[in-house]
Amino acid sequence: MRKGSIAASLFWLSAGWLVVALVATGFLLTDLYSRALDTALSDTLDFHVESLAGSLLETGDPQSQDIALADPRFGRPRSGWYWAIRDADGTLYNLSRSVVGIDTPDIPGPVSASGRQTAIMDDSFGTSLRVVERTVTIGPDTYEIIVTGNLSEILELVGNFRGQAFIVLGAVGVMLAMMSFIVARFAMRPVDRLSAAIESVRAGESAAVTGTYPREIAPLAEEVNELLRSNTQIIERARNQVGNLAHGLKTPIAVLRNEAGTSRGALADVVLAESDKMSTMVTTYLERARLAARTSVVGKKADAAKIMARLSRVMAKIHPDIAITLHPHEHALPWFRGDEADLEEIAGNLLDNACKWSGGQVEVRLSAEQGSAGTVLLLAIDDNGPGLSAEDAQKVLRRGVRLDEKTPGSGLGLDIVKELVDVYGGDLALKRSVLGGLLVELRLPTARQSGVTRPAT
Repeated sequence: MRKGSIAASLFWLSAGWLVVALVATGFLLTDLYSRALDTALSDTLDFHVESLAGSLLETGDPQSQDIALADPRFGRPRSGWYWAIRDADGTLYNLSRSVVGIDTPDIPGPVSASGRQTAIMDDSFGTSLRVVERTVTIGPDTYEIIVTGNLSEILELVGNFRGQAFIVLGAVGVMLAMMSFIVARFAMRPVDRLSAAIESVRAGESAAVTGTYPREIAPLAEEVNELLRSNTQIIERARNQVGNLAHGLKTPIAVLRNEAGTSRGALADVVLAESDKMSTMVTTYLERARLAARTSVVGKKADAAKIMARLSRVMAKIHPDIAITLHPHEHALPWFRGDEADLEEIAGNLLDNACKWSGGQVEVRLSAEQGSAGTVLLLAIDDNGPGLSAEDAQKVLRRGVRLDEKTPGSGLGLDIVKELVDVYGGDLALKRSVLGGLLVELRLPTARQSGVTRPAT
């Protein structure tokens, strides 16, 4: 998933929520487990207190050997499990064997209505204890029964549970994140298909967006197709209107030229010169409108290798005294993204000029080049003619330079070539050739790699 994509946003949003939810779940489970263990400990201590109180009431003697608890933890020193019977003055009458080297704790605070008190305290060994105390009255005497349980064991169990819980929840989180990734990819698959269909139209592989899409994005596909149809209609209508205007002006201009040609004088000369300018302007702008309309329609591509092979054969017949060499391409070439007739017009003009101004040798190369915007198609034409100086090369490529404004002797009619290259967003460069003449480098956009020409054999 690429950064900034909807799928990536969905994944990271769900992953972040999963982390928060699972961490909160871990702490909640740990707290519930801790409460459950503490409640169980308190219930156990209450049971032991009641057992001791029952034995005390039964024997009537707080020092009786019959007062005891069967839990072996009360017989292990420093176990944290202690019990003792004492009077209100703190005099001990009976205690468990585990009470060694410690003092029985005093619980601060008021006594409940049931005569019980509970608290959390530490013994002399640093063990955390849950303490329960109950007051029992036998005749005139009042005794305090104290029972403690090891709370540190509970805290250790809680810590172990927390660690295991987060390990399990982490594994669950990984599985849920994988599921979230799969769901995001699956949910965005129709968008990827729509993107691929639009790219197919742009690359010239299809004339419209095709396929079946979910109802959430189906209107988008329909709107794109409607936009393509509307664009085609608008361009066709504009081209027809420009053509009608140009053809409508040609007749009046021709009449003016004929009338001026049959007359003599300054007025006739001015009318003839201006009508020639108007005729040239009408022809120029009609051609530019035709080119712009033709190259604005998406969904076209052309095999540059076949076109150059065909042009080389044609130019060899037109210029039989020129040796035209078309170098084979070693790798698969991408196709030109545009109209085949436009590429023929561009390459035909360049190749014809090279033949006219060469000293008998012309070399043509086609290759794919990696540019800042991706792969481009590179057409290089070398000749061994007189070439151009750097100043002349810049002048003939300057926008707005007309054929009659170019440096005399350059022999390059590049107006139509420049127009087409600019419309397609390509690049045209004139350099010094290794053959001694002019090197023309033409870079044009390419269709997707599905449209490629295999290496020449």
